[in-house]
Amino acid sequence: MAEVAVRGGPVEYQWLTGEEGLAPLVLLHEGLGCVATWGRFPHRLAAETGRSVVAYSRHGHGGSAPEPRPRPLGYLRKEASDALPELLGELGILDPVLIGHSDGASIALAHAARRPVAGLVLIAPHVVVEPRTVAGVAAAVDEYAEGELARRLAAFHDDPEATFRGWSDVWLSPEFADFTMIEEVGRVVCPVLVIQGEDDRYGTARQLDLVAERAAGPV
Repeated sequence: MAEVAVRGGPVEYQWLTGEEGLAPLVLLHEGLGCVATWGRFPHRLAAETGRSVVAYSRHGHGGSAPEPRPRPLGYLRKEASDALPELLGELGILDPVLIGHSDGASIALAHAARRPVAGLVLIAPHVVVEPRTVAGVAAAVDEYAEGELARRLAAFHDDPEATFRGWSDVWLSPEFADFTMIEEVGRVVCPVLVIQGEDDRYGTARQLDLVAERAAGPV
């Protein structure tokens, strides 16, 4: 796996080269994800679109450098305002299409509210914290304690315990219950495709509706 040096330590990434002149697709993984958890999806995406596809593991995920603990409650905005712009700059990527899943979709939203991008694909974004979100994370904590989830995460992350706790501790924190990205959504002017699964354990169609109702660009 290739690595790029950024503040906070090296970040692992995958780059599949596509046609010049087409905005590259940058994949932002979910809360327990990394480059490897995308599986063959980046390759299929590159083949179908002809575009370059870049996936990376945030600090504390996959084989990237560990992140400081405890993770701050504002980690999604911090990734969007600090880490992601630095990474894109180091890789020479301008105006990408950001494809984010769950946490990654929220990071993509926050980034697009501050910096130009060619477009957004938001898969199960978190615009607000719903009761289903908290219940889903609490259920994941039980699954982790039972061992099977911990074993699955160990196949993808250098420190699965830190990865899991960094995610679950924030989302179950009472102070995080008022988290919202409604203001950021209102500043997004690029085209947006938003996808929400009916059976998603962490969110409902309300997330989709908030983006569709409030984004400044086409959805």
